[in-house]
Amino acid sequence: MPTDTDSKKIEELLTRGVEEVIDRESLKKKLQSGKKLRIKFGVDPTSPDLHVGHAVPLRKLRQFQDAGHQVILLIGDYTAMVGDPSGRNETRPMLAREDVEKNMKTYIEQATRILKMDDVELRYNSEWYEDKGWNFIMSLTGKITVARVLDRDDFQKRLKEGSDIQMQEILYPLMQGYDSVELKADVEIGGTDQKFNMLMGRKLQKKYNEPEQDVITIPLLVGLDGEKKMSKSYGNYIALTDSVEEMFGKIMSIPDHLIIKYFELATATSMEKIEEIKHRMENGENPRDLKLELAGAVVEIYYGVKAATEAKENFLQMFQKKEVPDDIAELKLAGASIIDVLVEAKFVTSKTDARRNIEQKGVKLNGAVVSDLAQTVKSGDIIQKGKRFFIKIK
Repeated sequence: MPTDTDSKKIEELLTRGVEEVIDRESLKKKLQSGKKLRIKFGVDPTSPDLHVGHAVPLRKLRQFQDAGHQVILLIGDYTAMVGDPSGRNETRPMLAREDVEKNMKTYIEQATRILKMDDVELRYNSEWYEDKGWNFIMSLTGKITVARVLDRDDFQKRLKEGSDIQMQEILYPLMQGYDSVELKADVEIGGTDQKFNMLMGRKLQKKYNEPEQDVITIPLLVGLDGEKKMSKSYGNYIALTDSVEEMFGKIMSIPDHLIIKYFELATATSMEKIEEIKHRMENGENPRDLKLELAGAVVEIYYGVKAATEAKENFLQMFQKKEVPDDIAELKLAGASIIDVLVEAKFVTSKTDARRNIEQKGVKLNGAVVSDLAQTVKSGDIIQKGKRFFIKIK
């Protein structure tokens, strides 16, 4: 398959959902040349589930795939056991191989919902690290100074705080960088928090007399709370394994200011259409109607058109056909856990009762069944228990 050299599509590759390109002119010329590039994206399977935030770089990979380039999905089964220090103020615990292998299977299964896996070059960095010995480690560490590694913001912050930095954390960026040497990557894609590691790939490729990869950093998707990055630890995420109703309902609950960013990062909606939606929003169209389109576009990616249509109909039936009462009582509990809300609203007799209702699928948040016991709420959320009990968060 020849690569697509259409200038409009190249511009979208370099701008849509992109924070920074290093080196932009270099990459633009390569794309215009028609050369089939090797596009690397690495994931460390440190947890079993992916969320819509994880899907953002995968969607950028799919764009390159559709343009005819060779996508490489690198599973960091070896580096996952070490732990990436990016964005952390403490040492990440080392993982057991059994946990890594279990998580790895889930990652690949979920990636198939975005990438055309038959055309993906699926690699594991244990391919080269399993057989490397001390001679290799000495050679690799001899190419980069300690001062250069400690220059990263994460380490500087921890040094100032007097926190420990483990030796394996110092090695991690070198290991991720060396992956690019082994894979002969032309481009590496990753979140903005991976910039240091990806630039290390450029430095090591140069040290090994290889062409330096270009780097594309992808913004981190803000979660449902509208403030922090999407993360399971914050409870503000949309899992790729969420049910249709959960996914649709969660999208409907996002703050209005995230609508356009979610269209750009989390959907396949064309940029022309997104500009149109932006104008509609600026001209005063009800944000709820735009969120209905957004929720449908996200659900369609993972469950198809039919499921997205049905989810929209179910949501409208609940919220527009008066299945939700007009005079909902309010509680000032933004940021609280849904368990605390159920207790405070006196919908349950105890936290144990609240957990039991959630586990029995008897609680909904904005029309979506709640499955996460750690779910938090924000202003504007509507919580429903059974058919008759409703509370709105303010």
